[in-house]
Amino acid sequence: MTRHTLATLVAAGLVLVLGITVAAVSVPYVRESPGPTVDVLGTREGEPVVEVEGRRTFPTDGSLRLTTVLVTQPERAFNLLGALGGWFARDTAVLPYEAVYPDDTTAEDEQAESAAQMVNSQDTAVAAALAELGFDLPRFAEVSGITPDGPSDGELEPRDRIVSLEGDPVTDVRQVFRTVGRAEPGDTVTGEVRRGGRTRSFEVTTVAAPDDPDRAMLGILVGTGYDFPFDVRIGISDSIGGPSAGLIFSLAVYDTLTKGSLTGGADVAGTGTIAADGSVGPIGGIQQKISGAEATGAELFLVPPDNCGEALEADVDDSEIRLVRADTMSSAVKALETYRDDPDAELPRCTA
Repeated sequence: MTRHTLATLVAAGLVLVLGITVAAVSVPYVRESPGPTVDVLGTREGEPVVEVEGRRTFPTDGSLRLTTVLVTQPERAFNLLGALGGWFARDTAVLPYEAVYPDDTTAEDEQAESAAQMVNSQDTAVAAALAELGFDLPRFAEVSGITPDGPSDGELEPRDRIVSLEGDPVTDVRQVFRTVGRAEPGDTVTGEVRRGGRTRSFEVTTVAAPDDPDRAMLGILVGTGYDFPFDVRIGISDSIGGPSAGLIFSLAVYDTLTKGSLTGGADVAGTGTIAADGSVGPIGGIQQKISGAEATGAELFLVPPDNCGEALEADVDDSEIRLVRADTMSSAVKALETYRDDPDAELPRCTA
């Protein structure tokens, strides 16, 4: 064996060892990349995503796509090789772990919180759409999520309407926080919830909060529910969570309940949380969501106003997808109606 051949073999071996080492080293980062889009005006398993009972609906066409981001799950090892690949990919972001997940977050905790956010997002989206149509909706406190293996697991369920706590009627979320705030870890809290048309009593023994041993918790997430004049259901896969589809949900419900097509047959995508008053809030992963929407052929992308700066830096072709600023539910409806009537019309846009 020549000296040159030996040196080549040694170098190749060192490169192999280095590659294995890099692949094995875990780093405290998470990766965000474009996820799938879902047409909320479409169907899922043969049924419409938006289903309405007790109110007339109207046929429509085009698409209103919610957008998603694929994020490295907590407790899953993320190696240096993956981080390096993410840093160089045009549509991927690599972020510090603690910027995405709080300390001691498990995959089960993250899934439960995400599911609770989705419950709140759907209810609030329906409320915003109906408010846009002129409905006035009474509000109440409801259970939006349950901590896995927590004190309320098996006793309470998501969408339970909280009727009373400790003998006092409950009319809003603040009352729930005040009542639980007076309890100490180990105390038993009693109350009533409304579920499936029936009132049920419950009794839960509180536990100490992970971040404060002196604070009692029931192990539930609480949100605002609404008394709707008819039933509206949004059938999205359980694998999709979080609040960021609120605006798209609202627009899809509005389109379903009004004559004609809101999009005029266009393929529209977007993101943004929604409040009951119709205001649109910021979300994470905007650049990845825009890239994912462009890949599916979306013509317009609705952008929350507070995400405009990041959105303008997305690596997409401006001639293929237009970014439309959506400050409110009303402004988004008006922008889509304008585009439907004249695709070349000036629309609200993000500016540098």
